[in-house]
Amino acid sequence: MTTPHAQEIAQALVDWFTAYGRDYPWRRTTDPWAILVSEIMLQQTTIPTVLGRYDAWMQQFPTPAALAAATEEEALRSWEGLGYYRRVRALQAAARAIMEQHSGHFPADEASIRALPGIGDYTVGALLSFAYNRPAPLVDANVSRVFARLFNDATPVDSPAGRKRHWQLAATLVHPTNPRAYNSALMELGQTICTSGTPDCLLCPLRAWCQATNPAALPVKLPRKQITIIEHHDILQLTADGLLMEKQPSGKRHEGMYRLPRRPAEFCATLPHLADQKYSITRYKVTRHLYRAPADSAPQPGEEFIPLPHLATTPMASPDRKIIEKHLPH
Repeated sequence: MTTPHAQEIAQALVDWFTAYGRDYPWRRTTDPWAILVSEIMLQQTTIPTVLGRYDAWMQQFPTPAALAAATEEEALRSWEGLGYYRRVRALQAAARAIMEQHSGHFPADEASIRALPGIGDYTVGALLSFAYNRPAPLVDANVSRVFARLFNDATPVDSPAGRKRHWQLAATLVHPTNPRAYNSALMELGQTICTSGTPDCLLCPLRAWCQATNPAALPVKLPRKQITIIEHHDILQLTADGLLMEKQPSGKRHEGMYRLPRRPAEFCATLPHLADQKYSITRYKVTRHLYRAPADSAPQPGEEFIPLPHLATTPMASPDRKIIEKHLPH
């Protein structure tokens, strides 16, 4: 694919980023492990949330060797509050592959990077450009928004045709000698100026080449998936042995983590009601009804009592920890 003014566009982005690019800890390093951690954290998580966790997490696991040596429970607990726990499992699997297949040294060639567990096209492009300053394409939601407006493209950005076109554009436009700054600029432009809704076109470094006639109407997306409403009834059962918890089995989204036990609504109908908790996970809206169960209620298979002093290091999702801490005796 050939793109008019590709060199001018790429250089304008690099110049703009050099002058106005934001300072993040992962931009102060070319360590591929540190960059991989930041990219995995930033998937489906906001920059402010990651900024609040990144430095401390890197102190705990500064190298692939450190995470590879950790137990799964330690890894899951370290990720608490960031959500989407499959990400830290994939990160730990990548760390162990680096130890086993590359003697602890992060691979530098594309094929070896791509072969690491949990690494997709975007992450390959991020590692090649940010860690090794090699001209590699990357496309995320911010990049797609910029491309849709820059080229006045109404193809749905989340359709196969839209994704293919934007990856081709990314490969064509990438700066040949400073892809690190170029790719950073492209994403930051979408985060700060070419934002969703009404972009700030007067400040855009690409306004001279932008073809959008109605930028607020772009990008076009496929119809959104319907929100699913979920309700469940949980119990808080506390004994001298600790708090009753259920460990999630293999194959579940929170595999290896603990949650409050669930019971049928009929079982909970006669129990003291403690609280209702509402939270969202991707396209799900969840309401948890919490009840206090008698200390002598029989545990179900897969449930165990966790001593209270051990709860701090027990991996669980943030909603569980919040409601447990609120209702346990202090």
